[in-house]
Amino acid sequence: MPPIIRPARPDEYDEVARVWMESWVSTGLEDASNFLLAKLRARVPTEVEGGWSLYVADDNGRLAAMLAIHLPKRYLDQLFVAPGYQGLSVGRQLLAFTRQHLPDEIFLRCVRENEKAWRWYEREGFVFEQEQVEPMTGFVMKYYRWTKMETA
Repeated sequence: MPPIIRPARPDEYDEVARVWMESWVSTGLEDASNFLLAKLRARVPTEVEGGWSLYVADDNGRLAAMLAIHLPKRYLDQLFVAPGYQGLSVGRQLLAFTRQHLPDEIFLRCVRENEKAWRWYEREGFVFEQEQVEPMTGFVMKYYRWTKMETA
């Protein structure tokens, strides 16, 4: 059975941050640290208050992935799959879920050095629009858009 996608509960925010960190670290772009985990733990509730709809992929009580979308902005903000679940189509399941909630258009951005992720988004029909440095992190971000018409 694939994991069940459901809204994240506030008591799970620390675990959501841990999944986010472990997935991010699996890209090789940053090392795991207590500082990084604390930063993500602080960010999750702040982002939810700012408009995130936060979901998890629940595998019988174990969080397999996290998904954050901002519906009014049509923005897929975060999609991170725990390392033990990568390659099992959990990301594709979360993307299909996102398309149910944002059926006509989705925007996202991805770190340029995370080639595995942006190539996957391109295979999934997202179209590259621009690159821009993110001043807060220093990473170059690749901006993408998916529209229903472009994949029809």
